Amino acid sequence: MIEVKSLDEVKRLIDSELGVLLYFSTPTCNVCHALKPKIIEEFDKNFPLIKKVFVDSSELPEIGVNYNVFSVPTMLLFLDKKEFVREGRNVSVPVFVDKVKRVYSIMMG
Repeated sequence: MIEVKSLDEVKRLIDSELGVLLYFSTPTCNVCHALKPKIIEEFDKNFPLIKKVFVDSSELPEIGVNYNVFSVPTMLLFLDKKEFVREGRNVSVPVFVDKVKRVYSIMMG
């Protein structure tokens, strides 16, 4: 998972990659820290073509505001420059993975 340093970097990734997962978190979010390794594992195993991107909402609040993210953890999946899946707060990893599988299989062939 790469950590971005600016809104422009996020926009460039979304414009240049076929798939991007934005993972919004803060250093004080315990749920975020427990969830992150599970999401990374599932995406590495099931969705290798999706670029995983970490956004520290406490350091870069403008990114969250730009994408209407006001709580953590929040995950946004972009495929072909469009937002397809949004999950936040109480996230079920299996439910999230199932949602991503549906659109991933269509978009990635």
